[in-house]
Amino acid sequence: MRHVIVIWSRLYALGAIISLTAVVAGCGVPEKSASLDATVMAESASGEMTDADEKPTGKTLTNRYLLVDTHIDVPYRLQNMPDQDVGGSTETGQFDYPRAVEGGLNVPFMSIYIPAQEEEAGNAKNLANELIDSVEAIVTAHPDKFALAASTAKVMENFANNKISMAMGMENGGPIEGDLANAKHFYDRGIRYITLTHSKSNHIADSSYDENKRWGGLSDFGKELVPEMNRLGIMVDVSHVSDAAFYDVIEVTKTPVIASHSSARHFVPGFERNMDDDMLRKLAQNNGVIQLNIGSSFLSEKSSKSSQARREALEAYMKQMDINADTHAAEAAKIIVYAENPYEYATMKDVIAHIDHIVKVAGINHVGIGTDFDGVGDSLPVGFKDVSEYPNFVDALLENDYSEPDIEKILGGNTMRVWREVEAYAAQSE
Repeated sequence: MRHVIVIWSRLYALGAIISLTAVVAGCGVPEKSASLDATVMAESASGEMTDADEKPTGKTLTNRYLLVDTHIDVPYRLQNMPDQDVGGSTETGQFDYPRAVEGGLNVPFMSIYIPAQEEEAGNAKNLANELIDSVEAIVTAHPDKFALAASTAKVMENFANNKISMAMGMENGGPIEGDLANAKHFYDRGIRYITLTHSKSNHIADSSYDENKRWGGLSDFGKELVPEMNRLGIMVDVSHVSDAAFYDVIEVTKTPVIASHSSARHFVPGFERNMDDDMLRKLAQNNGVIQLNIGSSFLSEKSSKSSQARREALEAYMKQMDINADTHAAEAAKIIVYAENPYEYATMKDVIAHIDHIVKVAGINHVGIGTDFDGVGDSLPVGFKDVSEYPNFVDALLENDYSEPDIEKILGGNTMRVWREVEAYAAQSE
């Protein structure tokens, strides 16, 4: 039995090494899988391997393959809870080191989130620098657990050294402040994607959430910024932008783009924050990737309607009781109203339905994961509540007949491909 275990360990290590080489070289997964299967079959035939037919699980695959989540809101969470240390276990939030290890997470993109009001107050750039400082502080405090990652090469180096890569993306381009030199400043600080806007239209682009579509898409400055991001090697993120701004980006960009935390509008009709089928097709033509947001209201129309219903009920109750917002009475009112108006959470079935739809419309090479952990509050689906539960997601993919090569693409392969293409374009633009 000990001999069987040693052989299996050697095969597992061989698979990891070949997988690592394939990602670096841009090779396809099927070659790796075929090579590993041939070795297993040969040793099984010789009588030295008895578990060759054991089926993979979510746990084994999240441990085997690179797992990239393009949107986790830890920095802004810590801005409000500075005493928390995500290098150890935390009682709140959806990310910390022990849970990330449990879930097999290798590359969490730390969201440098800038609320729209910070731009309006003239504090966007300062806040962005503070949040980047906080990510660097996490790495400095735990160099055995985390390492910064501003390139795909560094990601792979960290992966080989068993460290979690702290990559960074800026959610809201407000800190650019209308100056292309600031794009270079934030590139130098490690920002590798910029979500052009957030909840309100800004100086770069119109927001999907804002009724004031002041530019009709990208502003003139936005049309200058996108090529500059291409030149520097910063991925362009079309989450949060209006439909018109999305099409402007596709017209202007020289590299593939990402939607770092968006879902399919097909399931929540009229929700502009998600991407419709034509946009998914255009994204595929651009060779880009949509990374799935798993907030329940993004995934399920029933969840979205239940959220709206309890919000309206709370507003009516507070008006009736003459309760002001941002008071203890308001918090007490929320508890009462929410108990009477329960939220309808999405399920893993909804998550997989979005993956299936995106694959059907755009193709398997154009979907990834951008959960929005720590950014969508308590609205996460049943069975996918924090970073420890990625294996549940992969188990669901396996149950729905996704192959290992396809799962590797969804977990990180597609995102890494786009990142490498953006790096390659920037290198030839120097």
